[in-house]
Amino acid sequence: MGPSSPWRLTELGGGLVKQETDEISLTLPTGAANAYHDAQISDYSAAARDFVNEPPLRLELRARARGEISGTAGFGFWNHAFVPGERRFRLPQALWFFYGGRATDIALAQGVAGRGWKAATFDAKNWRFGALLPLAPLGFLLMRSSPLYDRFWPLGQAAIGVSEAALDSSLLEEFHTYRIEWRRDGASFAVDGAVVLRAPEVPQSRLGFIAWIDNQYAIVTPQGRFGHGLLAIPHQQSLHLRDISITRQ
Repeated sequence: MGPSSPWRLTELGGGLVKQETDEISLTLPTGAANAYHDAQISDYSAAARDFVNEPPLRLELRARARGEISGTAGFGFWNHAFVPGERRFRLPQALWFFYGGRATDIALAQGVAGRGWKAATFDAKNWRFGALLPLAPLGFLLMRSSPLYDRFWPLGQAAIGVSEAALDSSLLEEFHTYRIEWRRDGASFAVDGAVVLRAPEVPQSRLGFIAWIDNQYAIVTPQGRFGHGLLAIPHQQSLHLRDISITRQ
């Protein structure tokens, strides 16, 4: 990407990062499910996790996708909580626009599907999550009852700092402008200037910027379903980014 690029590149498996004059493309070729494929840019070292982003700030960029995304893709801020091949798992924090393919089911917000295109936040490092963690095994059983889920999952959702809004996946067919306003007292997410999500609680610690596309899936539900794995890539798929701007407020 050139010596003047502010981004760190990650190309795993067949993942490819390419920078044109006004566009960065993150591409996965066709491939089998026996390897992890990832194309991403970030502003931190994966080993050092030398994150520099903290509120208040604004992220704005234009994005589109080509080809149906099999695994996951997106852009925003996170704490590099999990990497395929690593055994260590860190309590996740994120503010981002996230896409999960058909095999993904991260269903942490009531009324929002666990897959598809969404604006989302979570912060499992707050004190409320730690307080409820010893009750998790019982909670998983209780959440399998629809009435109990409807009544009590809002407590669990608040404990992990989850706010989500489903977006129309057809937005990815053309370039649109995405914005995250991250403040100490909350965050707002906008598409083409229209606010799609207001999150009242957000991470307070430093996070790293990331934009990626890969071939993994994840399953996390309040009913205790957990899983992750790799998917075959039946056709070339890519995420295209323009005009990335991170501005301190």
